[in-house]
Amino acid sequence: MIIVADSGSSKTDWLIESPGAEPEEYKTAGLNPYFLNEKEIIKVIQSQAGAIVKRWAEVTEIYFFGAGCSSPDRREIVSNALSHIFPKAFVSVDSDLLGSAYATCGHAKGFCCVLGTGSNISFFDGENIYDGKHGLGYVLGDEGSGNWFGKVLITDYLYGNMPADISDLFYNTYKIDKDVVITHVYQKAAPNSYLASFTKFLSEIKSSAYSQDVIKRGLLEFIDQCIKTYPDYNDYNCHFVGSIAYYFRNELKTLCEENGVHLGKIIKRPINELLAFVKTRDL
Repeated sequence: MIIVADSGSSKTDWLIESPGAEPEEYKTAGLNPYFLNEKEIIKVIQSQAGAIVKRWAEVTEIYFFGAGCSSPDRREIVSNALSHIFPKAFVSVDSDLLGSAYATCGHAKGFCCVLGTGSNISFFDGENIYDGKHGLGYVLGDEGSGNWFGKVLITDYLYGNMPADISDLFYNTYKIDKDVVITHVYQKAAPNSYLASFTKFLSEIKSSAYSQDVIKRGLLEFIDQCIKTYPDYNDYNCHFVGSIAYYFRNELKTLCEENGVHLGKIIKRPINELLAFVKTRDL
């Protein structure tokens, strides 16, 4: 039995393939080792993916691609947690960027961007990814991500910078005030996911001039601060993975065309492509 997992900060997609059976899909919360330790990761998997855990003895290979898994020590946290639950399995843990590159670029060179709860970019040479100076997280970076949009929406609302009708709708939808926001962002777990959760509001008011302005500002911030910092950015296709890229794909396409970015694939969830890739490649 092979398990492939694609994990962002908010959620994890799991795909299981058994001999002679159709792949089975499961979901759990995100398993970012920057926010969860080994024991917490084990607890999430055991409590939210019990159907997988019960079949631990059948699992022979696990390929995990996750946010926060770019450094050896963080990968070890996830690897140890998975090995604890699936002691008989070979476990491979890599970054979500590498998984996104496998899912979009395949064996070709190109840029791969993640635009989901967080954001990041890397260059893929057909074999390996090359980390740049980006991926600074929800406080210092995450341009054009769900975090970025969430922060803009919350600050615009609290500072009184939203149009009156949109501000009223925002309040009626979320019933938040300064104290609620401060508590969630500075005192509770997973502040990045909390911030990103407000991005749904942009989609709901997408036809408004305010929403279009915020969406375009965020995506352009990513293009300017991340993509265009590569001198050869217009020499290769630029692929995108994640819910922000997918739901705002029309705006993204327009801005890429206006800025000389050669848009490649846009995939909301790379899990199916990842399973196909790991089955045909010795990782």
